[in-house]
Amino acid sequence: MSTESAIVSGALPRVSAEEADWDAVFADQLPRIYNFFRYRVGDGAVAEDLTSITFEKAWRHRARYRKDRGAFTTWLHTIAHRVAIDHARARRDHGSLDEVANLPAGETPEDVAVRRSDGERLLSLLATLPERERALIALKYGAELSHREIAAATGLSESNVGTILSRTIAGLRTRWGAPGEGA
Repeated sequence: MSTESAIVSGALPRVSAEEADWDAVFADQLPRIYNFFRYRVGDGAVAEDLTSITFEKAWRHRARYRKDRGAFTTWLHTIAHRVAIDHARARRDHGSLDEVANLPAGETPEDVAVRRSDGERLLSLLATLPERERALIALKYGAELSHREIAAATGLSESNVGTILSRTIAGLRTRWGAPGEGA
């Protein structure tokens, strides 16, 4: 369908497979999508699988992306958000995020132990949060999305995203400093 016929028929133009530089998209977005899932599920292997599923779905449905509806990265992160929801539903047990694997090694064994302990403590605190707050934290810090991009991906308003994140982070900071909390 040509652009003219799309406009005449009322259909909105879609991006063709040729318009997207998939190598560049993959190189740019892979770490962001992977980190999003790493924050959400805690397990590196599962995060890798979910990242692969996200890119596979994006590739299979690339003709559905519409420039007029939002940025390509927002579309991709929306797919990732939905993959995370599907994964959580499939798990049924909604277990805690109490194990961190393959954390980057520090310069000394003490650095590694402190980082692992802090990581486990943070994951323990994150696991106590409601699903919506965990999802927003993962989008903000794992996928490094802006409030606007998170709002577009989740359907929340931009100010609601900011308010929820602010309150959630303040609560986590308070609980981080509380004795015996998250340990």
